Amino acid sequence: MPLKLLAIDLGAESGRVTLGILDGKKVSLEEVYRFPNEPVFLIKSLHWDILRLFYEIKKGIAISRNKFGKDISSLGIDTWGVDFCLLDEKDTILCNPYHYRDHITDGIMEEAFKFVSKEDIFKRTGVQFMQINTLFQLLAIKRKNPSLLNIAKTILMMPDLFNFLLTGEKLTEFTMATTTQIYNPSERIWDKNLLEAFGLPIDIFQKVVSPGTIVGPLFSRVAQEVGLDEITVIAPATHDTASAVSVVPAKETDYAYISSGTWSVLGTEISHPIVNELSLNLNFSNGGGIKDFLLLKNIMGLWLIQECRRIWEKRGEYFDYSQLTEIAQKTKPLGSLIDPDDIRFLNPIDMPSEVQKYCRETGQDVPQTKGEIIVCILQSIALKYRWVLEELEKIIGRNLPTVYIVGGGTRNTLLNQFTADATNRKVIAGPVEATTVGNIMLQAMALREISSSDEARELVRNSFRLQEYEPSNRGYWDDLYERFKRLIKISKPKEVIVRE
Repeated sequence: MPLKLLAIDLGAESGRVTLGILDGKKVSLEEVYRFPNEPVFLIKSLHWDILRLFYEIKKGIAISRNKFGKDISSLGIDTWGVDFCLLDEKDTILCNPYHYRDHITDGIMEEAFKFVSKEDIFKRTGVQFMQINTLFQLLAIKRKNPSLLNIAKTILMMPDLFNFLLTGEKLTEFTMATTTQIYNPSERIWDKNLLEAFGLPIDIFQKVVSPGTIVGPLFSRVAQEVGLDEITVIAPATHDTASAVSVVPAKETDYAYISSGTWSVLGTEISHPIVNELSLNLNFSNGGGIKDFLLLKNIMGLWLIQECRRIWEKRGEYFDYSQLTEIAQKTKPLGSLIDPDDIRFLNPIDMPSEVQKYCRETGQDVPQTKGEIIVCILQSIALKYRWVLEELEKIIGRNLPTVYIVGGGTRNTLLNQFTADATNRKVIAGPVEATTVGNIMLQAMALREISSSDEARELVRNSFRLQEYEPSNRGYWDDLYERFKRLIKISKPKEVIVRE
């Protein structure tokens, strides 16, 4: 009998409930339910609406049961990293989790380095420095609302929170723990010394478990609500990037991957953490993978396009992403560029205007049309990929001749081609639903239906269409890259204004 597995993937824009069916040779997917994941401003702070998300998760499970029957073997949840929820001694949720784009963490890293040096934090955690990391969020809460930490008895990362609400079991899955900048990947423990140095509570952190750990059955009340009393909850690689990378359809060992979506994550697989002066100076992360580690760097990805689209819709101009890509394909590039990771693009009031301001302030032609703005953004992202890829090769000491792109961003064929052109490497794109597929494969491995990640990748190659892109126009892109390198060295972060 085919094996039915349910993957729940929560992204920064939406959540999806997808049924995966394994027949031994292939895996097929059927999207069951999709729902928006919209943050909420609450008293000048940006939060995730976790009660709504939990309601939608249960609704998606119930729809799956009604459509496909009761013989669904398991479910697994994955989400973005870094964000968390605090519970008190009676397991009452103390507040809706802060959204990582909230400005509570503005300036917090500089304060943190007064107590513990940047070098010491990296030595202990091996994680890329971003103000959104869990460590800095906790320090910001301590600064702004210390009473929360005084009464908190449990911290649960986002997928761990929903696992707890479904089953009553508290744990933290390894790949998610490595996003916090509190977990020591070399010793595989929460870093007690780091927490003590910052005056943060230690006993609120949960036991860390491996990807593919069986969490348990549903609460009886939840089982009654969704109509499934036999289903098993499994913690896959709960960090969406780790799930996506676990099914990169590569046969070779020397390759780079890009998990492309709201964020882009570029990296490669490594056998052990690389924590040294070079990886610190180049600001890379040692993230958890399903077997080993992922040396990676976060890059501001299609968030910039998403926000442009949102602003244009606010003005009454409606486009889907394919229409925006088509507009860009018909536009002659101005050659204007931005640094996608400039802090001003983290959460501006008006993304198109912010792109124009950046170009104006750096002495470039200012893009005026929608097509010119989109081309500017996509070319800049592709050039940032090249910059990060060259840094990655310096750290590992070898070339990575092929780039695999997985995730929702693979639908953006123009960015895929720009990536091949900018990096002068062959690009292989797919599968689109890599995070969901990785989630499903980890469940199958936990249930011993698949023996290894190699078998999982073979199933992926047999099941999904992959698109190849060859590099072209090298001279043009090399010239553009030289200008890009000069640009990101001279540009300075600007103040970001909270969007009300």
